[in-house]
Amino acid sequence: MALLLQLRTVTGLRGRADRIAKAVFRGLSFYTRVLENCEDEARFDETFRWPVASSIDGNEILEIQVFNYSKVFTNRLIGTFQMVLQKVVEEGQVEVTDTLIDDNNSAIQTSISIEIRYQALDGTVGAWNDKEFLETPSVHSEGDGRYPLETDSLLSSHRQGLDISPGKSNQQSAEKSFRSKGKEKTKEHKAGKGVFSAMKLGKTRPSKDDHRKQDEPAVLEAEDLDRKALLQGLEPDTISLASVTAVTTNVSNKRSKPDIKMEPSAGRPMDYQVSITIIEARQLVGLNMDPVVCVEVGEEKKYTSMKESTNCPYYNEYFVFDFHVPPDVMFDKIIKLSVIHSKNLLRSGTLVGSFKMDVGTVYTQPEHQFYHKWAILSDPEDLTAGLKGYLKCDIAVVGKGDNIKTPHKANETEEDDIEGNLLLPDGVPPERQWARFYIKIYRAEGLPRMNTSIMANVKKALIGENKDLVDPYVQVVFAGQKGKTSIQKSSYEPLWNEQIIFTEMFPPLCKRIKIQIRDSDKVNDVAIGTHFIDLRKISNEGDKGFLPTFGPAWVNMYGSTRNYTLMDEHQELNEGLGEGVSFRARLLMSLAVEILDTTNPEINSSTEVQVEQATSVADQNCTGKMEEFFLFGAFLEATMIDRKIGDKPINFEVTIGNYGNQIDGMSKPILRRKKEGGDGNEEESELLQNSSEDEGDEDGEMVSVSSSQPMKPLVTDRNYFHLPYFEKKPCIYIKSWWQDQRRRLYNANIMDKIADKLEEGLNDVQEMIKTEKPHPERRLRGVLEELSSGCLHFVTLADKDQHHSSRTRLDRERLKSCMRELENMGQQATTLRSQVKKNTMKDKLKLVQNFLQKLRFLADEPQHTIPDVFIWMMSNNKRIAYARVPSKDILYSIVDEEMGKDCAKVKTIFLKLPGKRGFGPAGWTVQAKMEIYLWLGLNKQRKDFLSGLPCGFEEKKTARGQNLPSFPPISLLYTKKQVFQLRAHMYQARSLFAADSSGLSDPFARVFFISQSQCTEVLNETLCPTWDQLLVFDNVELYGEAHEMRDDPPIIVIEIYDQDTVGKADFMGRTFAKPVVKMSDEQYCPPRFPPQLEYYQIYRGNSTAGDLLAAFELLQIGPGGKSDLPPIDGPTDMDRGPILPVPLGIRPVLSKYRVEVLFWGLRDLKRVNLAQVDRPRVDIECAGKGVQSALIQNYKKNPNFSTLVKWFEVDLPENELLHPPLNIRVVDCRAFGRYTLVGSHAVSSLRKFIYRPPDKKAQHWNMTAKHLNGYLAMTNRAHRSRPTGEIVVNMEPEVPIKKMETMVKLEANSDAVVKVDVSEEEKERKKKKKKGGGGGGEEVEEEEPDDSMLDWWSKYFASIETMKEQLRQQEAAAAEAEEKEEMEMAEGSKAQAKNKEKSKAPKDDKKKKQQSAPELPEKKNKPRIDELKVFNKELETEFDNFEDWLHTFNLLRGKIGDNDDNATEEERIVGRFKGSICVYKMPLPDDITKEAGYDPNFGMFQGIPSNDPINVLVRVYVVRATDLHPADINGKADPYIAIKLGKTDIKDKENYISKQLNPVFGKSFDIEATFPMESMLTVAVYDWDLVGTDDLIGETKIDLENRYYSKHRATCGVSQTYSIHGYNTWRDPMKPSQILSKLCKDGKVDGPHYGPGGRVKVANRVFTGPTEIEDENGQKKQTDEHLALAVLRHWEDIPWAGCKLVPEHVETRPLLNPDKPGIEQGRLEMWVDMFPMDMPAPGPAIDISPRKPKKYELRVIVWNTDEVILEDDDYFTGEKSSDIFVRGWLKGQQEDKQDTDVHYHSLTGEGNFNWRYIFPFDYLMAEEKIVISKKESMFSWDETEYKIPARLTLQVWDADHFSADDFLGAIELDLNRFPRGAKTSKQCSLEMVTNEAELPMISIFKQKRVKGWWPFVARDENDELEVTGKVEAELHLLTAEEAEKSPAGLARNEPDPLEKPNRPDTSFIWFLNPLKSIKYLICTRYKWLIIKIVLALLLLVMVALFLYSMPGYMVKKLLGA
Repeated sequence: MALLLQLRTVTGLRGRADRIAKAVFRGLSFYTRVLENCEDEARFDETFRWPVASSIDGNEILEIQVFNYSKVFTNRLIGTFQMVLQKVVEEGQVEVTDTLIDDNNSAIQTSISIEIRYQALDGTVGAWNDKEFLETPSVHSEGDGRYPLETDSLLSSHRQGLDISPGKSNQQSAEKSFRSKGKEKTKEHKAGKGVFSAMKLGKTRPSKDDHRKQDEPAVLEAEDLDRKALLQGLEPDTISLASVTAVTTNVSNKRSKPDIKMEPSAGRPMDYQVSITIIEARQLVGLNMDPVVCVEVGEEKKYTSMKESTNCPYYNEYFVFDFHVPPDVMFDKIIKLSVIHSKNLLRSGTLVGSFKMDVGTVYTQPEHQFYHKWAILSDPEDLTAGLKGYLKCDIAVVGKGDNIKTPHKANETEEDDIEGNLLLPDGVPPERQWARFYIKIYRAEGLPRMNTSIMANVKKALIGENKDLVDPYVQVVFAGQKGKTSIQKSSYEPLWNEQIIFTEMFPPLCKRIKIQIRDSDKVNDVAIGTHFIDLRKISNEGDKGFLPTFGPAWVNMYGSTRNYTLMDEHQELNEGLGEGVSFRARLLMSLAVEILDTTNPEINSSTEVQVEQATSVADQNCTGKMEEFFLFGAFLEATMIDRKIGDKPINFEVTIGNYGNQIDGMSKPILRRKKEGGDGNEEESELLQNSSEDEGDEDGEMVSVSSSQPMKPLVTDRNYFHLPYFEKKPCIYIKSWWQDQRRRLYNANIMDKIADKLEEGLNDVQEMIKTEKPHPERRLRGVLEELSSGCLHFVTLADKDQHHSSRTRLDRERLKSCMRELENMGQQATTLRSQVKKNTMKDKLKLVQNFLQKLRFLADEPQHTIPDVFIWMMSNNKRIAYARVPSKDILYSIVDEEMGKDCAKVKTIFLKLPGKRGFGPAGWTVQAKMEIYLWLGLNKQRKDFLSGLPCGFEEKKTARGQNLPSFPPISLLYTKKQVFQLRAHMYQARSLFAADSSGLSDPFARVFFISQSQCTEVLNETLCPTWDQLLVFDNVELYGEAHEMRDDPPIIVIEIYDQDTVGKADFMGRTFAKPVVKMSDEQYCPPRFPPQLEYYQIYRGNSTAGDLLAAFELLQIGPGGKSDLPPIDGPTDMDRGPILPVPLGIRPVLSKYRVEVLFWGLRDLKRVNLAQVDRPRVDIECAGKGVQSALIQNYKKNPNFSTLVKWFEVDLPENELLHPPLNIRVVDCRAFGRYTLVGSHAVSSLRKFIYRPPDKKAQHWNMTAKHLNGYLAMTNRAHRSRPTGEIVVNMEPEVPIKKMETMVKLEANSDAVVKVDVSEEEKERKKKKKKGGGGGGEEVEEEEPDDSMLDWWSKYFASIETMKEQLRQQEAAAAEAEEKEEMEMAEGSKAQAKNKEKSKAPKDDKKKKQQSAPELPEKKNKPRIDELKVFNKELETEFDNFEDWLHTFNLLRGKIGDNDDNATEEERIVGRFKGSICVYKMPLPDDITKEAGYDPNFGMFQGIPSNDPINVLVRVYVVRATDLHPADINGKADPYIAIKLGKTDIKDKENYISKQLNPVFGKSFDIEATFPMESMLTVAVYDWDLVGTDDLIGETKIDLENRYYSKHRATCGVSQTYSIHGYNTWRDPMKPSQILSKLCKDGKVDGPHYGPGGRVKVANRVFTGPTEIEDENGQKKQTDEHLALAVLRHWEDIPWAGCKLVPEHVETRPLLNPDKPGIEQGRLEMWVDMFPMDMPAPGPAIDISPRKPKKYELRVIVWNTDEVILEDDDYFTGEKSSDIFVRGWLKGQQEDKQDTDVHYHSLTGEGNFNWRYIFPFDYLMAEEKIVISKKESMFSWDETEYKIPARLTLQVWDADHFSADDFLGAIELDLNRFPRGAKTSKQCSLEMVTNEAELPMISIFKQKRVKGWWPFVARDENDELEVTGKVEAELHLLTAEEAEKSPAGLARNEPDPLEKPNRPDTSFIWFLNPLKSIKYLICTRYKWLIIKIVLALLLLVMVALFLYSMPGYMVKKLLGA
């Protein structure tokens, strides 16, 4: 919604004068520009726009005043025009011409002509009548009017007052207080990411309603607002606050915000560690292979060991790769996992399949890791083949300071669902296809020269040819592959037209494509420029998404400066590391992706990179039309120039691309433009001279002027110089030609602006939360409203360029997807708004943060257009320092929202050193501070390029352009100047850096304003200086109009330095501020004056370095001179000399506070200058007052203080946010009164140490107790108003995963009796969820194990199971909540939101997490095992570091090194101070001091123990370590434990565990120690080495003292149940009842009173529980221990004294190595018990030694096979047969494989064996793993223990005599869960292997004996599984003892022999028995054939005989012989 006013003319004026007009609506006024010397008519033609948030009401008034303008005196009012807006509201548009009225309300003859538009909610805009008016910003609706109180930025005010100063509202209406809310709301408004702490950039100051105490933030009382809301019938939950900026969108905001962070962080190397665990592979394609896995990260390769003849090898090997490279390089590295078949020393093996992804993909995963995921292997050589197997692995990438939470590893019993756990990021489909990526490289231009010109000159002299000095080619790197174009010899404008084709899986798991232009050289090729294309930005994976596409578009490349040197120091910039400091070249390219159809036979199945020719791009259609652009810049100020360069003349050069670059720019710019009369494409080379005479072309063309005239700098102070740009401001202007693709930048600008506004709003909200202002949720609602209206507005704006011509496919698709996303975001924001309540605030804030990231991502445009603008400071033609301004930020558009955020604004920029020079301290100092005005736009739109400059200047043009109106000036001459006085009220700074070795600094502040600077005094030895000083800058001259100064004063820079006695001061940080301005005609009175002190964040490089508390005011010196200014009170305290203090109205109001300090002791003090600390003392200082501790006489003997509590009084500000920090310094007192500083600590916030006396009225005592952080608990307050009610808590022996058993959490005064009953059947079941998620009908052994079988490990594994179950439930619950949220987001219904509130279970109680276990499908009983608590982190994090009353303050050594990033806090710690602080306002209420037992010496610290030395028995239990960092070359380690406590040093070296990264130690160590001398326990894991010293793998440190004294009672954890024998014996020497009575006594709690019937009463709680206990012999005895234990386990519910007691536990501590700070080297599971030596001695330590594996024997009888495929052909007959034998082994024991005999010549695939295998093995029941010990190689020193899943492999083979045997098929049975065998061969099918999930599974360890048929499977040619045979087998498992009792022979031998198989006669070997085989051949097969042949032969013989004898016989007959 907006109201628009076009003020056209004012006519009928009298006389001749300067006129100005002012328009006011709803308290917001706009001024026109000044029209000089007008006579009767003033033609203003200006447009004003008021965004309004609530609809305009018909009787509101718009008022216009016309003045005669005076530079000196106040303006004189000519007349006023007021108009009621009724008609405007009805019609939407009105034109009016009317007369003005004067002060006496009588009409005068002057008339005014205006047009008013009101644009209502729907955002519709009619057409303006006037042509000019079309160019105004297209307007939009700012809110959605559904909530009457929307963004109450401008609420209507009905009033007639005429005395309104610009931009300040001074309302006198009933809604006064209401409106002020919008403006006052954000006093401490953070803009940008800490850009300024409180720069009100163009904001109105809050108007205070009443003159309250000055340090109270002026925020409207919440109740006020709520009351108002209720009057208007609104629920307070829908009120929202708009941003302050909404009010002042049109105030002359001519300045944009500077960026405060200076140092470039990109390109700086960091430490990274990539850890990869290869667990196992499955379903590898191939027969009987010996697979090895090769792990490759970047260039480094490592291999696993080889596993023999298996398709599913199990490795469990861990690899670590360490890198020290910049993040960009790291995240582009490719991780490649490949499986290689039969690799050995001689041959490289054949690749089975590989998988690759980049490191960045892993790093963007939650926790930076993939855990237990399956990678899909594919063969890059063969695209048509399917997947080649799966590889299970963990991949984690850790940067410095990331800590990775490893999911808890215990026993992975859950069956791996491969498809559900693929190694792919979310949203990537499991079936990835092959795709071709076509990258077309067309041409490049603007290349720099890359060779020396000496040779070229020689050539030119000899041959006369002039060559371009560069031989470019383009190299593209993607997914680990490289492709190159051809080399274009010597060409600055190479033309390639080639395409590079990559073949890669789609979507690829590599995010970026790197495109590099390189210069080919005989020696080495160097990069000219690099560009990265992020695939996420050029594609969209949604259902309406699109494949990656790009261009054809130009990409700009930036890098080092263009001048050619042999050794370029900034070469890295050209490789794409760090921010480029100069334009290098631009490249025209495009990218397209085509998904391959792999079934197509024509397809080329290689994935090699190919390069081929491509067609050139048709220039105009999609790259855009060439347009002439115009860049104008004016330098308004150049100050803070570093003194190193201040002695030579300095000039500034502005370049855009190569235009404007005179030194090394235009190699040969070919400007493709058509000249009049020239031919179509005339090339002209403009090598620009910097000509001041400026000879233009014939046609009045202007020649660009790109650099200012050199000038000699003047001295500002001893550090900085400035250039004398006073009234004369130099300008530059450059014409350049680019393809017109502004649309891309416009859309990005709109989104950026939405994002900026959102970010500002979020910072507001966070600031409100931080400073505890009321109702931050209202502000968040306002933010969401602005967001949704902004998004909808984007959609309407972007919609109109749907049909823009020159657009690439990416432009169209991106626009569609951005519109979808933003529309969606707008709707979600609206929905979210209705859900924002006080309690949902935090979660919603996170969601909104996600919106911000999304917007920033969308706004980043991948296809470049106009290159960025560089501003270089030159000295002697040398480039010194630069700034880079993105061209989109200064791009002009006629539509407001599309305009760049710095276009036509004055921007403060800080120049920095290029490249690496800017790292470290060099990057912290400013090279120069510039105020520069920039405007970039089309040349034809340039008429108002000066519009944003501060007014009041004359243009100085070159001779040629004198009378041309639009000709740009070469300098501006300011005729108007205002004189001001700046008052800087420097109150204090806090939390500064320690710059001296003393750990302190001697800080002073230097304030810069324009060209002046002043310093505060130096305060010695402090990090929190309170300067309390007023600095006055007199005669500050500012150029421009007065009213602009008021809203847009220049910024003030404050730098903090450390004064050194010698040398120059050290820089400690910098911040900016904006002063509050008072013009001479304004009163110095509230609400704006005097200004408030505010915090400004100080930055040093990119890190924060403290805060400055100050206020700044800029007062105009009027005609009366300085006498009109408010007086400055002179120095009040003479001892400070002439230093002015901060005046009273501004300095904070102070009150008297008392600070009590508890001095306990000092620990771990390191040497100071090689001398040991002997007599330390602690000095506490706060706000100039302080106290010293007693001196420790001998630190070695006793490091504790003799006097425990001391106090001092100090005046502190009432406003807690202004409290100064408290400093703790430790000094070592030496002889002769000297002392040296050891270290110091600054407590930055006293907040948590402030004690507030409880409110008498407050009933909620335990709420106060929480705030007190334990003070109250120390004071052990006797309770008044003790309630009579009792609360009964019934404790049954707890069920481990409880059903919703309500935990009682009631207020102390409630009289409820709660009976918590666990249902009867539940007690009987006491069931526990079965271990491991998967699988259905697992049978469970029926007999319950007796206690003798259970040990500590049973308890441990059961607990881990419970912990995993809880984690699973939490995840499920979180997922459920998220789904619910999403549903709500979709429906946006409020009703649901209400239900949700109810359904959210309170999360405060840890136990509740256990209770909500979903009912699991009923399983058979599992034995009830007592559990302990496994913490998957350190115990300290769970119990708040055990600082309930004793705090530990780290003392830091003095100076922070210069390489700040590397000096971690750890390295600077020189010791620790233990103690505490309590701060309270004087006087303290009596009731505390009058309490019984109050000891005045201890003040607030009542009841603390004595700190005398105490002897303690420390018992350390180390369970196991996980994920150790490998220490040996083989990727393993030989770990052992080393423990150090004081003088005790235990190295358990002989018990090292060989070659193990997950060793189970299972040891306990007893150490006697004396606190406080020996209180830091170090548990380290070392790597044993045969030769040389052992290496430290990692260590963890535990502060035992804090644990010992903590109220959480961390000495010995409280078990779940109490028993006196068995695995769960009570380990504390004190019984539960003794502990309880001691706790009650110490806490002054009434109790415990044991009653009959198993009841015990403590305070007002009654607990019930069992009362009997069994001893070893089963005798039952009466006992109260169970009851006492029940109370202890719920001690946190006891009012006042209660707190959670440490349970029996195992904690997981990260192991760290000082050489690799911040990166975890593994984790250690352990716990510590402590027993005071003056108490009864504890029992023996629990035995936690690792379980010995149990010996088993597995007997497998192979009875028969059937349907085995027939492999051989018979020699004689060609018949198919097979010579079958079966081979078997247990996984991991391949060398002990056993074969049956051979069943020869099976013709049917049937084989009979009756053969027994015997496999002895060692098995760990708890972990379900087989344990094997064997030497890794012949060179190994000792055996390594492996743990391997129990799997039996059976294979069927075909025996061959001369060649190798043929593998036919195999089956692998997991002995813990395998399918039951089929009853008959017929029922045995492939399903049994492929479909495991549905089949009932059995475990041989439960079943003991199984017989049945199982299928053998193998893969056919098409990679499909097929059955290749079936085997009938019997598995029989015996323990070693059973096996000894009933022995059995191998094969068919004694004892217990099997009978010989009944095989057919055919199964024999033919060459051993030839006759038999002949008989067999003849008899069986050919019997009938032989008979037939014999008969036929007989017949034949007879015929032959007949024929033979026939003639003779005939003759005989005939002749009658």
